[in-house]
Amino acid sequence: MHIVYIHQYYCNPGMAGGIRSYEQARRLVARGHTVDVITTDITGEHDRPGWRLTEDDGVRVHWYSVPYNNSMSYARRIRAFAQFMVVATAKAASVKADLVFATSTPLTVAVPGVLASKLRRAPFVFEVRDLWPEVPIEMGALRNPLLRGAAGMLANFAYRHADEVIALSPGMAAGVVARRPSTPTTVIPNAADLALFEVTPAEVAAFRSRHEWLGDRPLIVYTGALGAVNGVDYLVRAAKRMRELDPEIRVLIVGHGKEWEPTKRLAAELGLLDDTVRMWEKVPKAELPVILGAATMSTSFVRPLRALWDNSANKFFDALAAGRPIAVNYGGWQADLLDRTGAGLVLDPVDADDAGQQFVKYCRDESWLAQARAAAHRLAVEQFSRDLLFDRFAQVLDRAADRH
Repeated sequence: MHIVYIHQYYCNPGMAGGIRSYEQARRLVARGHTVDVITTDITGEHDRPGWRLTEDDGVRVHWYSVPYNNSMSYARRIRAFAQFMVVATAKAASVKADLVFATSTPLTVAVPGVLASKLRRAPFVFEVRDLWPEVPIEMGALRNPLLRGAAGMLANFAYRHADEVIALSPGMAAGVVARRPSTPTTVIPNAADLALFEVTPAEVAAFRSRHEWLGDRPLIVYTGALGAVNGVDYLVRAAKRMRELDPEIRVLIVGHGKEWEPTKRLAAELGLLDDTVRMWEKVPKAELPVILGAATMSTSFVRPLRALWDNSANKFFDALAAGRPIAVNYGGWQADLLDRTGAGLVLDPVDADDAGQQFVKYCRDESWLAQARAAAHRLAVEQFSRDLLFDRFAQVLDRAADRH
């Protein structure tokens, strides 16, 4: 098949961000399909107008410069969504397609997906990475009743015209089914890239020895976005308690986003910055394995809002791939998984002091750490390996094509 793959924020391993689309697209090519990815160049390094074409492991990637970051105002972000919707519609309509696949967020990517599928008389598969408009409404980002209504109509439009929907979590799937029960919906969460996160003990030892502040001390790591939904200040407040109980523990925050400066400022105000807490700017995905390999424990946080429990955070599955315990401060399906398997900790959603005490307790418990690492690795291999979940993904595309 010739597949048009629309993802506004596509990344390859040389970039900072999730590589789900890259991994799926290159595997489709390996199976004999032709794949054209339509995406944006958000780096600002190629700001001349028009499209730029590159190739990633046989995948043709069409880039259009639409600057974006989560430091922007909501109004500016909506303009970026609308701009990509327009240019992607024109590009998708110009590319041959036997199947059109679009992955959110934002939800506006459904528009070029649906229109291109109608023009090419091809099946359309839509992937839901965040449940819109439910999440922005609960976050308070979508207050205007007219905008809420329009967002709901757009969600209904996407699900109604999709031959199949892929949801990244059970909660997201339930949200889709509630709006469109007749559209086949399959849960395919983010994946553990086992080969990527394979690092040797020598690489980990070298990493630790390069950083005198770390050495052989316990290390708590957060990697990923520092956006309004993440609430990484929770980890900084927990670090204050950690230092009181065990001054040797170190915290490393690696990422970028709207809350970077406020988080850094809080760490400085608490006297933690460049001592207990270190903050590094975002790094390419290819550099994360050794960081996680050196971690005693990884983390994933969200603000205390129920709608955010249905997330499928890349950082959660990266920790599993690295065989590292992960601590979360939310409920839902990932918390249930950790409780059931022992692959990490479920922390109080708001009590950062208690979280700090939990980190101190378990970072020094070698027996618990060994069991949690083994459980994380089992989950990565048996339930969330990239190859396993790609097979499920490919089956959805084949089924949509056959039925269409």
